[in-house]
This record gives sequence, C-alpha cells and structure tokens, in this order.
Amino acid sequence: MLDRRRVLQTLAGLFLSSFGLGGYAYAWEPAHQGVTRYRLKPARWPEGRRLRLAVITDLHVGGPHMPVARVRQIVEQTNALKPDLTLLVGDFVASRTRRSSDPAPAEWAAELARLQAPAGRFAVLGNHDWWQDERAQKELRGPTQSTVALEAVGIPVLENRAVRLQTGAGPLWIAGLGDQEAFVLRRRPRGLPYGLDDLPATLAMIRDDAPVILMAHEPDIFARVPSRVALTLSGHTHGGQVRLFGWSPIVPSRYGNRYAYGHVRENGRDLVVSAGLGTSKLPIRLGAPPEIVLIELG
Repeated sequence: MLDRRRVLQTLAGLFLSSFGLGGYAYAWEPAHQGVTRYRLKPARWPEGRRLRLAVITDLHVGGPHMPVARVRQIVEQTNALKPDLTLLVGDFVASRTRRSSDPAPAEWAAELARLQAPAGRFAVLGNHDWWQDERAQKELRGPTQSTVALEAVGIPVLENRAVRLQTGAGPLWIAGLGDQEAFVLRRRPRGLPYGLDDLPATLAMIRDDAPVILMAHEPDIFARVPSRVALTLSGHTHGGQVRLFGWSPIVPSRYGNRYAYGHVRENGRDLVVSAGLGTSKLPIRLGAPPEIVLIELG
C-alpha cells in the first residue's frame, strides 16, 4: 500500500521543482476557496420539497493556510449563500501535533458560532479532532476539545446520534456518525475498534419515514449505508489534495478514487464528498481547490 505522506512528499518535490507550478500549489490554490454547487433529487426525497444545505469540512485551523481570520471569511461567504441548514463535517484542527501558537478551540468556535441557518447548525468530528487531543487518546474516550468548543457556542456535535428537525421542507432527520478512525494511532485494548462509528445504533434512533441526511467524516462508510438514508455527506479526502484530470494519485480511503471527491451515486444512493478547505500533511493543493459546498435538494 502506498504511504500517503511519502507520495505527497514526492509530488510536492516534483511540483516545487517548478517555481511557477509550485508557487501556485502552495501559495494560491490552498488559500482561495470557491463554492461548489449541486442540485440533487435523492430517491427518498419528498416531491416538491426544497432545502438548501451548506457543507463545511476539513478547516484544519492553525495550518499554514487557515488562520482564524480566514475562518471568519469562510463563515461570511457561507452565510451569503443563505442556506436552510449548515453542516460541519469534521477536522476542525490542524493535521499535526498541537503547538502553543495554534488558535485555541474557543477562538475558531466563536467564528463558527456566527453561521446563520434557520433550520440549525450541526457538526461531527473528524479523525484529527481525536488524534490531536492527548487526553482523549490516552483515555480512549471523549469529549474532545473540539466537541467542548463547538457545543459551548451552541453547535451540537452528533456522535452516533440522530435528531429530528422541522424545516421549511418538512420534517427531516440529521444523523451524525462517530469518527471511523478515532484511535488508529493508539494501541487499544483487545477488542476495541479503531473508530467510534456505530451506524446501526445511529439509524435505530430514526422513528418515522422523514428523509435522513447522514454526516460521516470519512466516506468509506457509504459502502454500508442503506437506502433509507437520502444523502450522505463526507469530507476527509481533500479530493486527494492533488487531483490530475479528475484522478487523485493517493486518497486516504480503502476504496481509492471511488469515494475521493464529488457526487457519487451507487445503487440509487447518494453521497457528496467535499474537497474541504484546509490542507493536511503537506501545505499544497493542485486540481483540488478548497470549497464550500452548497446542495439544493428537491
């Protein structure tokens, strides 16, 4: 199996050998997010119901391209889209050991608290929210610092939990999956899984036939998501972070490019994987620009 860090380092070396391309991949593309729009009518979506979803993921605040000031800009750009519902799909912190100079979680959470959506704002955690929390890793349990910061400003973090909402499009379930790689880097007692995800328990909370939107940081779970779920939303992959002609040389997924980026439809089920906003491992992006996702359902 290819090592993601090694491949990205090799690619970075090739890119940086060319000043123009290297400068673009390091200085320009990672720092300029756009809006990617989708119009979807999932199989289980009620006829005539319309809903606007904004999706933000993989901020990696504290990384070289994500100061708190940029989080503020992303929030303003998202609010300007006037979503009905805003969903945050994990990896709020930088993808490295925390430094004393990094913004405190309360700082970036205070900016995210300014997100405006009449049907609400909800979050799930990503693997780095767990990996960079020393106490959570040592004790193999939460809450993480990211959870505490988000919930302190009124953004619920859904971990294997589903909540029923009343929206302008009618009733809707928002389900959030626990992270699938929370303890990958730690030695665990025998029998303890790598992640905290419990899809059956999460879906068991759904008590009626209202549509279900599932947030899952890593997209790999989609292979097991039943047709009961109208739409699955993920991040994590960064679109491969380097994407050439629609193909990523390395993707942090056991399925490779199958779930690397964008809208995926399989067996009548829908998945949208965002390329996210920050960078991981190496501070470059090429062909996978940062994005806020706006999905218009119905």
